[in-house]
Amino acid sequence: MKKNFKCPIGYYDYTVILTYAGMIFACTGIFAAIGENAKLSVFLLMLAGFCDMFDGAVASTKKRTNDEKRFGIQIDSLADLIGFGVLPGVFAYMFSPDKLISGCIATLYILAALIRLAYFNVLEENRQHNETGSRKSYLGVPVTTIALVLPIVYILYTFGIISTPFAYSLALIPMACGFLAPFEIAKPRIAGKIAIMVLGAAEAVGLFILRGII
Repeated sequence: MKKNFKCPIGYYDYTVILTYAGMIFACTGIFAAIGENAKLSVFLLMLAGFCDMFDGAVASTKKRTNDEKRFGIQIDSLADLIGFGVLPGVFAYMFSPDKLISGCIATLYILAALIRLAYFNVLEENRQHNETGSRKSYLGVPVTTIALVLPIVYILYTFGIISTPFAYSLALIPMACGFLAPFEIAKPRIAGKIAIMVLGAAEAVGLFILRGII
């Protein structure tokens, strides 16, 4: 008897490759943080941020069905929660001296990221239902901003420019507030993305100066 082969649920075309890759980098970064490999964890956070920067542009090159677009919105935010919510929270918890304080801050930070991403999904689905094209601005600070902020804090702390052992936890507080702040931020254009890439490259160089990634 011939059996009907059914593909696994979900979508697996090229439009979601970067999103899936970013999630894999993020999970590996969490494992690295738990294993107390700070440099590798930070580097993987940056790789996840790089994937997120271009996944939308890649997805826009293909004509997608409404279900594919809605799936893209959901999967992108779920990956962002892991990469820019859970990973920084775990990192701050693992490399802070007081686990109670750092654990509370990390938990509230992840909660703020969760709320922001869920709210973004609602707004984005409504926007795509009413208009075409890509969005021109964000409401509040994008969660991906932590992929630039945390490496800077790590490099400054490692070089002794920042001395407090709570540097990572303290960095999460303004970020969490920014995630929930009700103000608009213009979406970066080509020049903005180039500036972000230059900053990311400078941070990567800083990590290599710190005796390599691993």
